[in-house]
Amino acid sequence: METNGISIRPSGGGVGAFVDGIDLARDLSGNVVGELRSALGDHGVLFFRDQRLTPAQHELVAEHFGQINVNRFFTAVDGHPRIAQVLKEPEQERNIGGGWHTDHSYDEVPAMGSILLGREVPERGGDTIFSNMYRAYEALSDGLKKTLEGMRAVHSSRHVFGNEARYVKEDTDLAERFTNRDAATQDSVHPVIIRHPISGAKALYVNPGFTIHFEGWTKEESAPLLQHLYAHAVRPEFTYRFSWEVGSIAFWDNRASWHYALNDYAGQRRLMHRITVEGDRLDG
Repeated sequence: METNGISIRPSGGGVGAFVDGIDLARDLSGNVVGELRSALGDHGVLFFRDQRLTPAQHELVAEHFGQINVNRFFTAVDGHPRIAQVLKEPEQERNIGGGWHTDHSYDEVPAMGSILLGREVPERGGDTIFSNMYRAYEALSDGLKKTLEGMRAVHSSRHVFGNEARYVKEDTDLAERFTNRDAATQDSVHPVIIRHPISGAKALYVNPGFTIHFEGWTKEESAPLLQHLYAHAVRPEFTYRFSWEVGSIAFWDNRASWHYALNDYAGQRRLMHRITVEGDRLDG
């Protein structure tokens, strides 16, 4: 599809689309923003190349799509408290985001999306895999769809960012990159099957990072069905692996996708800047 001189072409995998012919620092008219918002809702992730944005320009781009959410747990970029620094130094072993998840599902009003910009990338490795929650829902059996309709699940930040988080107990090198552990007190409850606020399509809305159990079920009762959904949601035909370059951007919709940052670049530095955009309450 090509309008306003901008080309939006599917990734060729199970999720996402590449946007060509645009300079995000200067080409965001009202019509273009509307086109990109619609494409984000349809494809779940938008990929851009060669976007050499300053931090201030990065913030301006995000503001076209909504209010910026200041992350409570990530170290901020110097002079830009609304931009989260996603960093792994050569001597560090653990990476941020190294497991399947969707951002901010622990909030009562989950974030719409995140705009991640590659600042320094490894010569090899450091890709991010995305998965499509529309297709994950569509591929469920009719019986399981019926079971999940009307169910709700509890999401939490406590076990990921709080004082009882694994990285704290195991004293890993993530501890120096996360902050405000005492702020990890929020839980939220969301429909397991949501109606996407932009596209109107149904999507699966649980994730291994932050979902802890179904509402009214114990963790033990919830675990088998959650594990089945997690394995189902990352079938290869639903996914796309994005390779980063300096100036690359992935703009993902947290309501339509999951992501997983691969940790396969030992001894190399990877620096990304992330801005998160506020979203809407989710309905089933």
